[in-house]
Amino acid sequence: MLMAQDEGRFGRINIASRCWAPPKIRPAVGSQIVREYIYAYSAVCPATGDLISLVLPYADTQCMNIFLEYISKTYVDYFIIMQADGAGWHKSKGLKIPENIRFVFQSAYSPQLNPTEHIWDEIREKFMNNKTFNSIKEVVNALSDGLNRLRMNVERIKTMTSFPHLNINL
Repeated sequence: MLMAQDEGRFGRINIASRCWAPPKIRPAVGSQIVREYIYAYSAVCPATGDLISLVLPYADTQCMNIFLEYISKTYVDYFIIMQADGAGWHKSKGLKIPENIRFVFQSAYSPQLNPTEHIWDEIREKFMNNKTFNSIKEVVNALSDGLNRLRMNVERIKTMTSFPHLNINL
């Protein structure tokens, strides 16, 4: 199984963006700068439309180990080739890569090669756009809702993540 993996940071800092409003109406959009974040770890299989995610407090080796173990147990009957970027925790000495997962690292400074980036764009546009959150728990709830709704739309995931370089028959 060929999968792509990435981490996305979500938090209480929001930047107002364009939105629809009736003619001659200026929409009111809240803004806040609160430096509280959580991280979504996701892996996607463009061929099947599978999306697997965990929301964890940090982007570090310990959380990456939790995520890899979760993927390994979820897909215990599969050997997974996992595309990843070169984040420090992906190459850490403390990283415990399960027996059924092997990493293939993408070129440095090339997030456009990772289909998971489209997952983050979709979540930010559809579930986080122009919203303010009163707590990090509200961010977790919105993020989890977005990931769960997207996970149910297999065809949407396939069209968002089917990159030509991933169309390989294994």
